[in-house]
Amino acid sequence: MWLQVIGFVIAIVALCYAWIKRRYHFWKDRSVAYIEPSFPFGNFRTLGKVEHIAPITQRHYDYFRLLNVPYGGVFMLTTPLLYIFDTQLIKTLLVKDFHNFPNRGVYFNERDDPLSAHMFAIEGQKWRTLRAKLSPTFTSGRIKATFPLVQEVCRRFCDHLHEVLRSTDEVEVHDLLSRYTIDVIGACAFGIECNSFREPDNEFRRYGKIAFDKLPHSPLVVYLMKAFRKYANALGMKQLHEDVSGFFMRVVKDTVEYREREQIVRNDFMDLLLKLKNTGRLEEQGEEIGRLTFEEIAAQAFIFFTAGYDTSSTAMSYTLYELALNPVAQEKARQCVREILQKYDGQLTYEAVSEMGYLEQCISETLRKHPPVAILERNADKDYRLPESGLLLRRGQKIMIPIYAMHHDPAHFPEPDEYRPERFSAEATARRDPHCYLPFGEGPRICIGMRFGSIQAKLGLASLLDRFRFSTYDRTQIPVQYSRTNFILGPANGVWLKAEVL
Repeated sequence: MWLQVIGFVIAIVALCYAWIKRRYHFWKDRSVAYIEPSFPFGNFRTLGKVEHIAPITQRHYDYFRLLNVPYGGVFMLTTPLLYIFDTQLIKTLLVKDFHNFPNRGVYFNERDDPLSAHMFAIEGQKWRTLRAKLSPTFTSGRIKATFPLVQEVCRRFCDHLHEVLRSTDEVEVHDLLSRYTIDVIGACAFGIECNSFREPDNEFRRYGKIAFDKLPHSPLVVYLMKAFRKYANALGMKQLHEDVSGFFMRVVKDTVEYREREQIVRNDFMDLLLKLKNTGRLEEQGEEIGRLTFEEIAAQAFIFFTAGYDTSSTAMSYTLYELALNPVAQEKARQCVREILQKYDGQLTYEAVSEMGYLEQCISETLRKHPPVAILERNADKDYRLPESGLLLRRGQKIMIPIYAMHHDPAHFPEPDEYRPERFSAEATARRDPHCYLPFGEGPRICIGMRFGSIQAKLGLASLLDRFRFSTYDRTQIPVQYSRTNFILGPANGVWLKAEVL
């Protein structure tokens, strides 16, 4: 009997080995250039253990760049993934043929974890309907209406930094800027004054850090949840911590009930969501857009918080870091700010911030060197043949665009490790293929809040550069090290700079 059991086990192992070996010939059988995988992690064996995904994809990109191919194959565990490198092909897949690749393949569980069913994650017709309802809330006019709320937070931020500099000139700017973005989003999305400068451990900040820095699952488990979402949903697996989900659901519920009971109007994003909930319109006599459920409001408020909190603070932190390393660029950015301020009688108005061209170039160059999201992922919604080559991608096949690596390709950006805001002058941008620079994604699923994020970043940086000068010192980590656990390309050890009042 023992011999039979042993024989059965050996047979199972042999079958598994044969299947895996056959699986690892997937790209070879299709005559696609690929990197030889190793069991069990395929080509991502260090993911989440010793480094962020950005340098992993950079190594893959460097390998394929030497082969000069438009795409290349790799494996996540035993699942084949197709990198897309050719910018025209990227444009085709993300824009022209978007209907074939509409979904990101992000895990969500609408039944057990309703906050995870936000616009970044949901798919199909639900996404199209929700995007159509929410797009009008992010127009320039409506973002401008929230500008006074951002201005007030910015004033408190600069006052706080003045106080800090009375006792020390060494500051961890990523921590400070995280408080700034927390307060901005608290004010604009929830109508709540978080007061993160006086109460750095407030609930919003505490749960925000948990959501980003203390993930409930390892990268391997997250991948398995995405790959086998139907089964993970059936098991009730959640993307979010219970306490994080409970906190945000409670805050949104309390906010909605209070505003409706007291008939509070603040001209923020929550007001717009409530109008859609109660009337299906953004204006009393406006177009019928469609109503939102409470769960949809909560999920969108949550993604507005998570998408805007760490990405914006990280982008601003890296901008100050790069300007500290490049004093000439910092002085030029400061001069840009002051010239525009003089034009607007010293007032940082919405129009003034919008005209600060060189500052915007600095932010764009920062997003090139340190894009918050290192990769774009899409799933084939139906069988699709790639133009030119005719390679057939089956329904469910995942494609990946290595944003970080493309942003560091000298063919697109000569001397990519150098910080040069001039790369994003109008003339330089016009000469470059636009699809080699994708910090916000592209196509119909481009980041819906990018204009709001840009405004809050420019206002915050303009205020800081007008009043303070930043420089590096022995505690500044050069080059900056990326966190290996955060999906966002955040700094592992903060961003320490010296600051002085001007």
